[in-house]
Amino acid sequence: MTAMTATLEADITARVPLAVQQTLEMAAGMSGIALEQFVAQAALHEAQRIIEQERIIRLSGREAEAFFAALENPPPPNAALQAALGDLAARHDDTTGLIDWQPRAQPV
Repeated sequence: MTAMTATLEADITARVPLAVQQTLEMAAGMSGIALEQFVAQAALHEAQRIIEQERIIRLSGREAEAFFAALENPPPPNAALQAALGDLAARHDDTTGLIDWQPRAQPV
């Protein structure tokens, strides 16, 4: 039996200056693919590049050493962190695992 998979597709429309369209059409033609396919591939490639760039943290050797040193020897919790942990403990229900959370009023 052959497994059938549904392919979901969505339309993306963009208005661009004529010169941009002509450049894209030329590049698509040189690549031997349809304009829509060229634009989708180029957009996907750029999207993947940006996502990877934003997900990866690059550190110099010195920065990496400082980061790992801070992980291995963290500073003691300050007053604000201790207050937040106390507030969390007071709001946490051990029987359900839920936290009674209410948003703070925003200043106007």
